[in-house]
Amino acid sequence: MLSCNGFIFKRLASVAILLLLLLKGNCQEAILDSLFTFSAGQVKTITALEIITRQTGFNFTYDSRLVDNDRITVMTFNSVKLRAILESITNNDSLVFSVIDKYIIFSRKDKPISQMTDSPPGIKIDYIKGRIADGETGELLPYATVALKNRAKGTVTNNNGEFGMNISQDMVDDTLSVSYLGYLNTEVPLSKAFVSNLEITLMREFISIPGIIIKNQIPQEIIYKAKRAISENYSRDPVYLTAFYREGVLKRRTLQNYSEAILRIYKSSYSGSLLGDQIKVLKSRKIENTGKKDTLTVRLKAGLRTCNELDGVKNTFDFIAGESMPDYSYLMTDIVTFEEESAYAIDFEQKEDIDLPLYKGTLYINTVDYAIVHTEFELNQAFLFKMKESFIANSTRGFNTWPVSVKYSVSYRKLNDTYYLSHVRGDLLFASKKKKRLSSTQFTVFLELAVTDIDIENVTRFERDEVAPVHSVFSKVITSYDPLFWGNQDYLRPEDNLLDELKNMKVRLQEFSK
Repeated sequence: MLSCNGFIFKRLASVAILLLLLLKGNCQEAILDSLFTFSAGQVKTITALEIITRQTGFNFTYDSRLVDNDRITVMTFNSVKLRAILESITNNDSLVFSVIDKYIIFSRKDKPISQMTDSPPGIKIDYIKGRIADGETGELLPYATVALKNRAKGTVTNNNGEFGMNISQDMVDDTLSVSYLGYLNTEVPLSKAFVSNLEITLMREFISIPGIIIKNQIPQEIIYKAKRAISENYSRDPVYLTAFYREGVLKRRTLQNYSEAILRIYKSSYSGSLLGDQIKVLKSRKIENTGKKDTLTVRLKAGLRTCNELDGVKNTFDFIAGESMPDYSYLMTDIVTFEEESAYAIDFEQKEDIDLPLYKGTLYINTVDYAIVHTEFELNQAFLFKMKESFIANSTRGFNTWPVSVKYSVSYRKLNDTYYLSHVRGDLLFASKKKKRLSSTQFTVFLELAVTDIDIENVTRFERDEVAPVHSVFSKVITSYDPLFWGNQDYLRPEDNLLDELKNMKVRLQEFSK
């Protein structure tokens, strides 16, 4: 805990840094009054900004709600001040342009971005937050599903069992539905959820199933039925998923970097579509710990792509793929409650004579419609040394880095008799050792995607220049960690320990807008 003097010192240091940035910014404001000539003709606004960046060397950072990137503008100017050019191509007379380092920042004249809303004018937004706990033990439940009963809006709890959700006026007559594997669903009218210390408790349900019934089930047959039912259970038409994505790396217990983003996902049909999924980044930020003398020795390969590929119903989990199933042993272990229905719990692991890095875990399949609703799995640790190239993009020169533990979980949510991807989580542990040293350092890597909204209307594929480069979606610098950064957009609340790390980091915060 910070002392009072420590807190005052930090505040004074922050003010001093801000003043230095402002003084530096004033010296660079001249770029806005410099004259430029462009002759690109009609282009999209985002293309116009890229042209300016190439010619001036200055990048842009702004909330995507301030500028219509797809609007067609005329990029033809002859010796015109940059400020006037920006006013013309953004077509927004309420913007203020400021300069810090090599970045031109767009902001509103009337109110800060963090107070803005995506909702139509006149629609009031309220925020509900709370915790989900076991009704008997009080244990907080991570990754519980929290959703509106009659709408496509939802989220999951974080590792502390906490959740948050923005609610507009037209939703207040709905009901909050909370579900967790092995527990009875609980429903709370939204009108009663606007309290300061909302805690929703779930009661565990033990389904009394005679052992002989479980023993007589053939798990492979249940899996085959689940695969045949995919076209009936999952969306046969493309849909838009709005999702919150985050990933982070901790060296021992110290946060090295942290990224998060609001995504728009084009999810193609589960019924044999030849078109792949697409991801569009609506807004994001990346925080790097610039106070560390040593550099990060683990670079995880394409976390965003990994989350998309972990939709194993579409991309076929290895442990249910026809060509791989003979390599696994399956055992039906239980029948559990899941979202007011029941699900078979099927354990799987690779056979002892298979000398390959395969998975072990549990697969949950609905007992009525045979939908795959949830799975938890991890790679066999005995063979992880063979998988180094699959996870690590590069290691710092002079270091040897390898995976120690790789665990995933994937969940699906049922809405109007159709299942959609709901939540993906990965937790990976790496060890890194400097050559000629005996001891190694551990890195914890996590990645998570939570779907917060589903849209089935007017779904079309994104333009090529809108699609996020899944290997890196974070760019453009802003200056400090802002807890109000997401405004009225739904996101996963950082866990307490993670939030403390974020607040205390010496950071370089990067923002992407497209």
